[in-house]
Amino acid sequence: MLNYWRQGRFSGLRRMAVVEKTGRRGRVAWLGAIAAVAIATAIGYVVFAPARVTTAPARPPVPIMVATVTRRPVPVRIDTIGTVQTIANVVVKSRVDGYITDVLIKDGQFVKSGEVMFKLDDRAARAQLEQMKAQLQNAKRDVARYRPLVAQAFVSRQVYDTAVANEEALQAQADNLQAQLTYYTIVAPIDGRAGTINIKTGNSIKANDLPLVTVNQISPIYVGFTLPQGDLPGLREAMAKGPVTVGVRPGGDNGAPIAGKLAFFDNTVDVNSGTIAAKAIFDNTQQRLWPGQFVNVSVTERIDPNALTVPAPAVLIGQNMTYVYVIKDGKTAQMQPVTVARTVDGESVITKGLTAGERVATDGQLRLTNGSKVEIRSPGAKPDTQS
Repeated sequence: MLNYWRQGRFSGLRRMAVVEKTGRRGRVAWLGAIAAVAIATAIGYVVFAPARVTTAPARPPVPIMVATVTRRPVPVRIDTIGTVQTIANVVVKSRVDGYITDVLIKDGQFVKSGEVMFKLDDRAARAQLEQMKAQLQNAKRDVARYRPLVAQAFVSRQVYDTAVANEEALQAQADNLQAQLTYYTIVAPIDGRAGTINIKTGNSIKANDLPLVTVNQISPIYVGFTLPQGDLPGLREAMAKGPVTVGVRPGGDNGAPIAGKLAFFDNTVDVNSGTIAAKAIFDNTQQRLWPGQFVNVSVTERIDPNALTVPAPAVLIGQNMTYVYVIKDGKTAQMQPVTVARTVDGESVITKGLTAGERVATDGQLRLTNGSKVEIRSPGAKPDTQS
């Protein structure tokens, strides 16, 4: 009986487990069906729904200023730095021992050639000269007495010749003393400007010892500079055709460039630097050039009569090229590579990439890209500070 009851209970439990398992399977199948419908709906929406169109805001045109590519005469010019050099520089020294009695110039005074600058005590030299002149006069009288006597054989020829030789020797000594006497008056050797007077009145000096003063020639004057050896052929060709114009501008001088002419270039190229030394000469009548001064030098080899030019700010330098922005139809900027030969007075000479009449951006071009829309401003407009 007990076994029967147990079997019935276990059978009931088994039937309940089968029913519960069947219900769980039904729920899982139902949830799977719902998930499949949701996924299918999402895929269908993505595939068949109309695409959304996002409209980006239009970029405003870039304000720029433009210039026209033109042809005009442009100099072929070499710019460098030079120094002002004196043509003549004289260190004045005494040629005799003496005592300075007078200094007749001041520090920094302009002097003329032959102008007296210093005087030395010459009393002893004058006394020697007078003594020698007296001896010379006596020798001349001896020769005058012996001349008629030797003709009559009253005096030997040897005595007469000795008297003549003595006269000539005394004359030579007198001339030497006369020359030395001039050394006691020291005059300016050249036209120029005196520097600092190193020895004043009352000092004793020795011959060729300390310099009394230095005189520099100011007008005319040289400007020395160096040029790369690659410029030598063009420089020689220009000098063969005529004078080569050289303009210089001293630092701090706001006047017009000072015009001069190329005087010469050296006969050797410096093997260490690959440069050649040259000098230009200037009248310097206004004394705007001063010895030792640094100046900006411009050597004009020739004039290119038909150079293609644009303002220098229009040219931009990229990583691998030099370019400008050409304005097409007055509305669009197009990047254009160019070849720049040189830049003179704010104008770049273009040898490749542009034609006369085209317009290029000169201000605001740093904000441009290829194909950018532009708005051209008038020349009187406020500059674009963001460029």
